[in-house]
Amino acid sequence: MAKKLNRRKFIGTTVAASIAATIVPRHVLGGKGYIAPSDKLAMAYIGCGTQGIRELSDLLKNPKVQIVSVCDPNKFSTNYRDWSPNQIRNLMREATGNTNWGASLNGIPGGRDLGQEMVNGYYARTNSTNSKRACTSYEDFRELLDKEKDFDAVKIMTPDHLHGTISIAAMNKGKHVVIHKPIANRMYEARLTIETARKTGVSTHLMAYSKIQGNQNLKKMLEDGVIGNLKEIHNWSNRPVWPQFTSNPKESMPIPDGMNWDLWLGPVPDRAYHLDYTHMTFRGWYDFGGGTIADMGHYSLWPLFLTLGIDTPPLSAEACGTTNREIVNQVSQGIKNDVAFPYSSMVKFKFPAQKTLPAFDLFWYDGGMRPAIPDEVENVNAELPIEGMMFVGDKGKILAGFNCENPTLIPDSKMVAYMKDKTRPAEKEERPNDIWIDAFMNKQESPGSFLKATAITETILLGGVALRTGKRIYYDTEHMKITNNAAANKYFYREYRKGWEL
Repeated sequence: MAKKLNRRKFIGTTVAASIAATIVPRHVLGGKGYIAPSDKLAMAYIGCGTQGIRELSDLLKNPKVQIVSVCDPNKFSTNYRDWSPNQIRNLMREATGNTNWGASLNGIPGGRDLGQEMVNGYYARTNSTNSKRACTSYEDFRELLDKEKDFDAVKIMTPDHLHGTISIAAMNKGKHVVIHKPIANRMYEARLTIETARKTGVSTHLMAYSKIQGNQNLKKMLEDGVIGNLKEIHNWSNRPVWPQFTSNPKESMPIPDGMNWDLWLGPVPDRAYHLDYTHMTFRGWYDFGGGTIADMGHYSLWPLFLTLGIDTPPLSAEACGTTNREIVNQVSQGIKNDVAFPYSSMVKFKFPAQKTLPAFDLFWYDGGMRPAIPDEVENVNAELPIEGMMFVGDKGKILAGFNCENPTLIPDSKMVAYMKDKTRPAEKEERPNDIWIDAFMNKQESPGSFLKATAITETILLGGVALRTGKRIYYDTEHMKITNNAAANKYFYREYRKGWEL
């Protein structure tokens, strides 16, 4: 005779079996690769210009992320400047699935409406969030941070002059921050941003971080002593690839409909609107950008600094740049330019000894400037590439690509002798989004954390100050002070509009 099962045991057994049957892994319920909305990194996206839209398009495809809000002081316009006349339109067509998107538009589009449409269109087309939460849109980042409660991080794609302001506001709300270079375009703001990251303990990431095999190969060559003691590093870029100006616009333009010019200016003192301050060209203005060295120097130099252990800022900097003249009443006269970076420039930094390197000089060139062809280059018709690196020691030289790709001893015979019986890892560059996304999700420090960017940030911003002074300046990093030119210290700060002080 079967043993009787009392009612309580029966119910308990049945419920337990039912629960066991219904609790199954989320990836089984949602299919292979499924990530539940609650397990995604919820992000607000601030800055919907052309580069912002371009990187938003890539980020949407990452299954670990859900974009929950976008923000830009511009609602929508087609007056943007870009590297391509149709790339933004084509990215919108890909994201939304509408192959005719923008067919009637003239110009290059951007703005928060565009960002919101891209996000909602992509998620609707792919159903990749399994969530009915629509992407919200804000004109003012401060309103976004106050009203949107349920998100983890912000990505900042604004012009440089707002980087520090928005980063600090977001971190003080407990949000992780990923940002394009530079951290800020004033030394005071950059330091305050880095200190806020340290104080709040949030995760941060500077987008210029990458891991480049060429840097590892260079490090091995230096350790092997193939050029003796390192004396000089040279790095040159063909940028700027945007128009440069020598004075503020003399005429004003009507503020476009949907553009909140006051918000776009942020902390910068009031001035009349002009398109030449804004889309893409902001990089060339001292008030709004960081120049070519901030735009490109982060990509080439920061990975090198991290690999070689360069973590102490320069002792001094001196710079020279393009001069300009104009005819006034039939007389040629010089143009005093203290509003914009020059068309081309050269900056020399003197670095103290580092933990694993002797004292050395770093030379930065842009706008077509570059070093002379080394004597060790045996080909009489050889030219240096338009962008590159060179490392000079007391016993030889190494040439490499702009990001230290393929570092090669010169002359070629030295490289052949060095590589005898050696093999190198394949050249590659790694800059995956997942590095910072995983760090943010796990509340860990990213390899590209702001906390690791002090030396590169202070180097690049000191170069901008040297360009403005036109003189050699000596720098005390401990006190953030130029010791031989008191007047130059004003360039570490900005004049803040009321209500925007930091």
